[in-house]
Amino acid sequence: MKDISINDFQITEKINIKDLKTTYDLEASEDKIEDELEDVREKLGKLQDTMYAHGKYAVLVCLQGMDTAGKDSLIREVFKDFNTRGIVVHSFKVPTELELRHDYLWRHYIALPERGKFGVFNRTHYENVLVTRVHPGYILGENIPSVTSLEDINEGFWSKRFQQINDFEKHIAENGTIIFKFFLNLSKDEQRNRLLRRLEKQEKNWKFSPGDLKERALWNQYQECYEDALNRTSKPHAPWFSIPADHKETARYIVAKIMYDTLKTYTDIQEPELDDDIKANLEQYKKQLENE
Repeated sequence: MKDISINDFQITEKINIKDLKTTYDLEASEDKIEDELEDVREKLGKLQDTMYAHGKYAVLVCLQGMDTAGKDSLIREVFKDFNTRGIVVHSFKVPTELELRHDYLWRHYIALPERGKFGVFNRTHYENVLVTRVHPGYILGENIPSVTSLEDINEGFWSKRFQQINDFEKHIAENGTIIFKFFLNLSKDEQRNRLLRRLEKQEKNWKFSPGDLKERALWNQYQECYEDALNRTSKPHAPWFSIPADHKETARYIVAKIMYDTLKTYTDIQEPELDDDIKANLEQYKKQLENE
């Protein structure tokens, strides 16, 4: 099976989204890819246990992509071997009335993982420069004092919002959160196939909404917004990774491998040492229990 490198997927310079791959050949059978995923996710699970005990770092995993890109199934398969106490998944939908009474980052900030845990954002704070940019009328619902009409939602507005997001991520990174941002890059043809499967398979019908087709019609606008977001916000402390997403098993393996290979570079993540007094009396505690 092909050995992959983080550098194959990390965005470190300005990109044109049309040049990013939606497929990637791991030179392996599907069974082999699934076996390798199982191996790396077991290692991730053990590493998370160590991080939980260590208690110095949190991990934030951000998943973005067009409808049907495979976010839900990726979460299910990649984090299957995690202790449930060590991971929390948040799926961000349309903001609630309460959320709209706060700034747009508030609901994301309060959902951040505590140190020792993984937090997964299924759709993220980037919805606020993607969906709202394609549909700027949504911004009016945020009731921002400086925005009274669509004319106020100009390039200056978006530049300021991107800077706010960069500042948000820099702040949490400097305070112990390791950030992974994965753009699941799906082709338009594969999205069509997946939407058709939702219509053809009865057990998948519930996933389909006529709104999916309305958003699909805006594909080019979304691609432009994704390209701009990737270029403006991929930073060393919060990098974007473009993950070819036309083949789900491949995408899952690449995401898991990137996380594991990155986290292994944090050599200070170790299980805490026992207190000297406790360590010196382990045999005594053992005998005490055995003699009950």
